Amino acid sequence: MLGYDNAIWDDGEWVSWSEIEEQIRYKEWGAKYPNADRSLIPIFESLLSVAEDYHNVTGSHLQIYGDIGELFGAITYGVKLHRNYAQGSDGRLGNDFVEVKTITPFKKNDCVEVKTSGNFSKLLVVKINHEFELNCRMIDRKELPAAKGGKHKISWSMLDR
Repeated sequence: MLGYDNAIWDDGEWVSWSEIEEQIRYKEWGAKYPNADRSLIPIFESLLSVAEDYHNVTGSHLQIYGDIGELFGAITYGVKLHRNYAQGSDGRLGNDFVEVKTITPFKKNDCVEVKTSGNFSKLLVVKINHEFELNCRMIDRKELPAAKGGKHKISWSMLDR
């Protein structure tokens, strides 16, 4: 039951502190991720938290960083993700097909490889560092370096230019 100990009286009704906190969190998400489908944000935050907690407890990594990277692309850029295991690209941004590649916190170098056979016009590279902080960069396919052996190799430092 709502009352003075767990709510505030506002405009003729009780409003719980949890509702107020949820509205504040929702507004913060809107400021941080203006292009996001906000319903995806708690899922993204939960997955990232689980990955970090698991690593802190076991010293090992879960195999969910690709999904985390794709969700990060969805909430930061508004990429509309395809169904799982769709061939050629991971999502769509307007008229562009987007391939998402994730640099994991345990990767020895900051490079990703992407197949030339993919059907994408933009590449989004998401980097998750050792502190489980994320950053991303998007590049047009036409700006990718020359391919070798059917793959483009892209370094994070190349994207910082």
